[in-house]
Amino acid sequence: MSNLSNEEIQAKAIELLEEIVTREEPIKPRDRMKIPPQAMPHQNEFARRNNLDEVALGLTMEQARLEAMRCLQCVKKTCVNDCPVFIDIPGFIQYIADGDMQGAADEIKKVSLLPSICGRVCPQETQCQQNCTVGKALKDVDKGVAIGRLERFVADWERATGNIKIPEVKPETGKKVAVIGSGPAGLVVAADVRREGHHVTIFEAFHKLGGVMRYGIPEFRLPNDIIDQEISTLEKMGVEFKTNFVVGRTRKLMDLIKKDGYDAIFVGTGAGLPMFMGIDGENLVGVFSANEYLTRANLMRAFDREHADTPIYQSKNVAVLGGGNVAMDAARMAVRLGADNVYVVYRRTEKEMPARVEEVAHAKEEGIEFHFLRNAKRIIGGENGRVKAMECLKYELGEPDDSGRRRPVVIPGSEFTLDVDTVIVSIGNGSNPLISQTTPELEVNRWGNIIVDDNQKTSVDKIYAGGDIVLGAATVILAMGEGRKAAAAINKMLSDEFAAEAKNN
Repeated sequence: MSNLSNEEIQAKAIELLEEIVTREEPIKPRDRMKIPPQAMPHQNEFARRNNLDEVALGLTMEQARLEAMRCLQCVKKTCVNDCPVFIDIPGFIQYIADGDMQGAADEIKKVSLLPSICGRVCPQETQCQQNCTVGKALKDVDKGVAIGRLERFVADWERATGNIKIPEVKPETGKKVAVIGSGPAGLVVAADVRREGHHVTIFEAFHKLGGVMRYGIPEFRLPNDIIDQEISTLEKMGVEFKTNFVVGRTRKLMDLIKKDGYDAIFVGTGAGLPMFMGIDGENLVGVFSANEYLTRANLMRAFDREHADTPIYQSKNVAVLGGGNVAMDAARMAVRLGADNVYVVYRRTEKEMPARVEEVAHAKEEGIEFHFLRNAKRIIGGENGRVKAMECLKYELGEPDDSGRRRPVVIPGSEFTLDVDTVIVSIGNGSNPLISQTTPELEVNRWGNIIVDDNQKTSVDKIYAGGDIVLGAATVILAMGEGRKAAAAINKMLSDEFAAEAKNN
């Protein structure tokens, strides 16, 4: 993280950009390599502990152009190959470098309608940015071209100008497609299928749209108005939304085809079944899954104590079990809800944590304390069945396990007690079981994930699936990638049917 103030960061960017654009000769690759990575301006770490405003403030125009100028425009586009939705990354970055933000926005929108979201929450450092030539040359992936930040900048610029272009929709075909779930996979399917002129209805179980992006990701990382803006684009394209509609209860999946006349279905219900550790004390008052904790705080807005319709537990000392992005979100939300002390307890070292480096850094800045090579053994209750403390064990790392990370091994006799009144379990989620339980025709694996082929088609004709319900808990962009594949397969199937019907008529 930069030690400079936001004003100092901006002043340096303005000075350097002016020096570069006034040169008479074109920028050579060696000159591009000398341009420093642009530090993201951030909200003050002390102030942000008391609000839900976005922490990362976004690059300025000058910073965005400088960062774009760092791109070498490689012939071998590894960044594109590593992007699950195959955005032409060098293409949109060149537009930014040239100062053509509308061109950049148009380039991204050719394949993605969620750039504001992806630019904020996708782990670019393990995907499109991982093999960036600049990062490799500097021997640091974090010094590669900041692709996600540039994508966010373009999307924010487009939203700020009010010139958001609505994708063209082809003439109506008369075909109907049902999309179950309004998370990232479902929204991508809806957009790509609707572009081809098919009628699309999204069925959402909650009263608000956005799926995990709304209930699982706090507003200090992904503001709700950005989700609303992305969804409004789909509404303007003619996508229909039905909320408070639980497929499997309100209506069975197969009835959408047999009774309601849908020609295809995409299932994108996510991974909403929280996992627990199976230790003593997990039934005590004050123990939550991260899923419930964040849903109450984000979707049901329990942080607004005077107006919310749902309560949130009053915590002073909070332990969060886990090391992923969801654990960071839960810990940082606990800080904002007034906890005096928040501890992240993780059984490996910081190096093995799956959370994004940026999120861990932000958590540390906000005063969250990390207990590495530690894990809960049991949760201890006090009066009225409430959490009083947590007994933990110390670990050391052994040989690598199936994930490639070194396996944590318990150190015998290492028990110690952590005084806490709240425990948030964030060790992953299982697939939402409702669809498979009420649709026995669907084949699932032993974890409850729907089994699909290379085109995201399930074992049932006309039904496709993707996202966390197939992958298990994954990232927004991976879910979007599956959505794109499913949409392409659905469009082909419907196009073939349409052509056959036209021939017969």
